[in-house]
Amino acid sequence: MKKYLVMAMRTPGFDAAVLQPHKDFLKQLSERGHLVESARFTDGTGGAYFIAAENLDAARELAFADPVHTTGSSDVTVYEWEPTTPN
Repeated sequence: MKKYLVMAMRTPGFDAAVLQPHKDFLKQLSERGHLVESARFTDGTGGAYFIAAENLDAARELAFADPVHTTGSSDVTVYEWEPTTPN
């Protein structure tokens, strides 16, 4: 499995009521072995999480099921994460 960074940036239509469903979604991802790590941004603009998936399409399918995305409360973007080790 590869690792993917999911950026969830709040839209002007953000609704705080989506936070609990979002947390429940992340818990489900964790229970299924997909969530690696998650965090919110302290400036209140959104957050990010790492997921493990077979490929970019699978990662997008997971991330786009997030309630912050399906409700339009956040713009969700998925990036393949390829860490490099400094020489």
